[in-house]
Amino acid sequence: MNDKLIFRTDGPIATIQLNAPETRNAFTVEMIDEWLQALQVCRDDDRIHVIVMTGTGDRAFCSGGDVGRMRDPRDSTAVGRKSKLYDHILQIPMLLETIDKPYIVAVNGVATGAGMDMALMGDIRFAAQSARFGETYVKVGLVPGDGGAYYLPRLVGIPKALELFWTGDLIDADEALRLGIVNRVYPDADLMSETYTFAERVAAGPTLAVRMTKRMVYQCANMELRSALDLASSNIGVVATSEDHGEAVRAFVEKRTPVFHGR
Repeated sequence: MNDKLIFRTDGPIATIQLNAPETRNAFTVEMIDEWLQALQVCRDDDRIHVIVMTGTGDRAFCSGGDVGRMRDPRDSTAVGRKSKLYDHILQIPMLLETIDKPYIVAVNGVATGAGMDMALMGDIRFAAQSARFGETYVKVGLVPGDGGAYYLPRLVGIPKALELFWTGDLIDADEALRLGIVNRVYPDADLMSETYTFAERVAAGPTLAVRMTKRMVYQCANMELRSALDLASSNIGVVATSEDHGEAVRAFVEKRTPVFHGR
């Protein structure tokens, strides 16, 4: 990794951090490629249970793409621009769809345009009090091109999503909380400590159940009831035979806190 993207692990928790505060953590093609590599490690390394995504500094989580550094001869044609987008930025949400581990986004400042879309890709989001959110594509005559049109309506409903897309207005952290875009809002100084406290709690839980629950929730969102219930009964059959479930039952009987080992 270069110094524009930090990837580190601390026990079962991995952190991916955009590190270009001078450009409000705007991403480049190189950063996207390294982001993908980091996510692949997170997906494949069983020692990693939870992923935290954030930015450096207190001004911005991500302001979108670094347009000046992402110029490409392919941008001169519609097909070329589509191919560039698909080959790089859009690989992030497609890879995330294959990762069952919790992916927590800590929004440490402004998240606009593609930066807001990157935040929406998280399973859950925590925000600093100073965070601001905006689907600002319309202000430069563009459509939401990085997954916003998929993620945002699922969080806030179609009418509110269209309002935010059509105006490009910024909303503050409290409004994002009210709309369900973020799960929690913390004072700026507490954001990362609170995020890691939550991540550690999830990482200490029964890994198989946590991962299968995430998979079930996303799968059930696209199923009718009978299929969803069939999936649930199948998954219960699997986790009920796991070592983690056995440990939880023993701990309950013995009136102690269970100790899970991630199997």
